[in-house]
Amino acid sequence: MLTFQESTMAQESPKNSAAEIPVTSNGEVDDSHEHGFNRDLKHSLPSGLGLSETQITSHGFDSTKEGVVEAGAFQGGQRTQTKSGPVILADEIKNPAMEKLELVRKWSLNTYKCTRQIISEKLGRGSRTVDLELEAQIDILRDNKKKYENILKLAQTLSTQLFQMVHTQRQLGDAFADLSLKSLELHEEFGYNANTQKLLAKNGETLLGAINFFIASVNTLVNKTIEDTLMTVKQYESARIEYDAYRTDLEELNLGPRDANTLPKIEQSQHLFQAHKEKYDKMRNDVSIKLKFLEENKVKVLHNQLVLFHNAIAAYFAGNQKQLEQTLKQFHIKLKTPGVDAPSWLEEQ
Repeated sequence: MLTFQESTMAQESPKNSAAEIPVTSNGEVDDSHEHGFNRDLKHSLPSGLGLSETQITSHGFDSTKEGVVEAGAFQGGQRTQTKSGPVILADEIKNPAMEKLELVRKWSLNTYKCTRQIISEKLGRGSRTVDLELEAQIDILRDNKKKYENILKLAQTLSTQLFQMVHTQRQLGDAFADLSLKSLELHEEFGYNANTQKLLAKNGETLLGAINFFIASVNTLVNKTIEDTLMTVKQYESARIEYDAYRTDLEELNLGPRDANTLPKIEQSQHLFQAHKEKYDKMRNDVSIKLKFLEENKVKVLHNQLVLFHNAIAAYFAGNQKQLEQTLKQFHIKLKTPGVDAPSWLEEQ
């Protein structure tokens, strides 16, 4: 059994060891152990905590104050205090809803100006910019497009009717051939007619191939090449209306008074007018270039197609089968054999 004195010493030993403070020869407290402890503690901290400096102040058990841990932002070994306050967003951060609202506002203003310009032109009150040479070329192009569309429609009608006639001739030739086998007394007569109808059907198929090639080429010219140019013309006309609308606004502002309130508006109107003028000039140049290339392409395409159409029609009604086939070879036209599917890509290889 432990005596009372031994138990008392056992209880006081932890306190005495923990509260033991080294003293120098001058009677001052030696804090080298404390600094070493702080240094070891900093080295033992995880790397994630290295962003802030940690200072630990220890006191004896007899002190009434507890240990204090001070933390601050770590910058070059110095501690800086962070200050709390209102958060100010940068100018680059914009609200998407405000951006959309601004786009809608600009679009509405531009639409209003263009609509007012169009109405003014129709009523004869507003002035419009006119390029006489370019406008004449555009009018000729639109008129030619209507005429080419009419030719295309008539050629398609001819192709449909010729297809029906060829189909009828082929059936008639088969009927004559069948009767030629069954009617011995009229064998030769039915045979002649069967051969004639089959020959007409074959020549009709050749002519049909030439006409369909003509239709495909003219259709590409009218509905793709010319249509693409007319789309550029529409963009040019829209740019012209915008240019005239902002030109009218600038002229109205220049006629008014010039003071501190109107000068910023005049400068902004001048800037918008210059931007739309550059757009108008660019679109006018694009239209001129496309019209030039279109004319060259149109002459080349129609020249070949008209020669093909004429030679094929003339050879067919002249009964010149050889000349008809030669015409198709000249323009590299391949006919599809009825009832025979096109070869697969493996067979072509």
